[in-house]
Amino acid sequence: MENINEQIRDSGFGTAAAGSGLDRNYGLAQCYGDLSSLDCVLCYAEARAVLPQCYPFNGGRIFLGGCFMRAENYSFFEEHTGPDDRAVCGKTSRKGLNFQESARQAVRHAVAAALGNEGYAKVQVAVSGTNESAYVLANCWRTLNYATCKTCLENASASVLGCLPWSEGRALNTGCFIRYSDTDFLNKEPGNGISRGTVIIIVVSIVSSLIVLAIGVAIGVYIWKYRYIQKKRRGSNDAEKFVKLLHDSNLNFKYSTLDRATGSFKDANKLGQGGFGTVYKGVLPDGREIAVKRLFFNNRHRAADFYNEVKLISSVEHKNLVRLLGCSCSGPESLLVYEFLPNKSLDRFIFDPSRGKLLDWEKRYVVIIGTVEGLVYLHENSETKIIHRDIKASNILLDSKLRAKIADFGLARSFQEDQSHISTAIAGTLGYMAPEYLAHGQLTEKADVYSFGVLLLEIVTGKQNNKSKATEYSDSIVTVVSFSPLF
Repeated sequence: MENINEQIRDSGFGTAAAGSGLDRNYGLAQCYGDLSSLDCVLCYAEARAVLPQCYPFNGGRIFLGGCFMRAENYSFFEEHTGPDDRAVCGKTSRKGLNFQESARQAVRHAVAAALGNEGYAKVQVAVSGTNESAYVLANCWRTLNYATCKTCLENASASVLGCLPWSEGRALNTGCFIRYSDTDFLNKEPGNGISRGTVIIIVVSIVSSLIVLAIGVAIGVYIWKYRYIQKKRRGSNDAEKFVKLLHDSNLNFKYSTLDRATGSFKDANKLGQGGFGTVYKGVLPDGREIAVKRLFFNNRHRAADFYNEVKLISSVEHKNLVRLLGCSCSGPESLLVYEFLPNKSLDRFIFDPSRGKLLDWEKRYVVIIGTVEGLVYLHENSETKIIHRDIKASNILLDSKLRAKIADFGLARSFQEDQSHISTAIAGTLGYMAPEYLAHGQLTEKADVYSFGVLLLEIVTGKQNNKSKATEYSDSIVTVVSFSPLF
């Protein structure tokens, strides 16, 4: 997905493959033809944030309002039909015969126009006798040729028209997308008119810049290669040293001990599941209750990241952070061992009408303050500043006295005090990530502050910000609150 990111910025489309053998994965992402460059980048970032919900399965497909993403463990780029092809109907209002006929006409026109326009078209057809129109967007993935795009769009059009007489429908097909609606969801494309003088200025600027750029790129590539090789060697050595350190410390647990403690990871002991692992309750031979996180990514490509994550979490200790007891790195998979908290996570309380009564305003205030104190400790650590990157209700655990502890540091990143930010691959949970972080990928503590703001609204209102699926569209709690006179 990181390889595709640069392609998306340049052309709104990208494919990539990485890994080898059973670990080889393929990815594709594309923005719909009417989306601006900036909105395309934002949509792609949101899709990447949703994708971990598809793990630990072999792949997934994500349809958002402006873009599409797919990842699999096989090459699917030329596929144009599949068993998961379906239509999703927006069942909010039923339309009359005039609208239905206009919608059919608009879909036919869009399919025909797309085949003559590299697989993309948008159409508006007025509904006779009314002030309404039928709006349609049709788009094939760029990996399809004319024949497969035609087949895909014909199948999709037949499928989506089955949503009539409802006012909206979407065809979510293997190689294409069609949407019709009675509301104008189409983006306004910028005009293409450019004066001759402007063209001359642009050409002169580009030619003069290319000379300087070529020299800069040559120097930059040399420096990057040198630093990359050095960093790779250093990271590998650090990981190997840390493995030896773990084996000789009290952080190391035998895999067999954790396997017995969790009953061989029985479903009955499952506490929850996130984007990067499943957590199980366990009981050690000495009677201590523990929470064991079983990571989805258990292969040699994740080894260095795993050890770095353990090193990061084990270096901090605070009353409002879940305590890492250790890990297992010698068995067939990577395991993290945390203290067990009987009340599990905050989302089980604030989004449940009955259990929510256990958290009165005083207790909610204590939870809020505890979360703040944990974040302040991470952000103002005297040695290394730590950004959590995934602050949300399910990652705030509650102890026996309903006090908050921040958990799940799988996405956490650290940087030195003298750095203003770090540039990193965008990661987090859709609905909790700051817009400027999504757009530019520059990580600061402000990313956690924004996520905490969303969490604060959820605690106060009891409403979840990010409960809609990729095929459903509704205002987030942030949008609703922003325009509410109450606030």
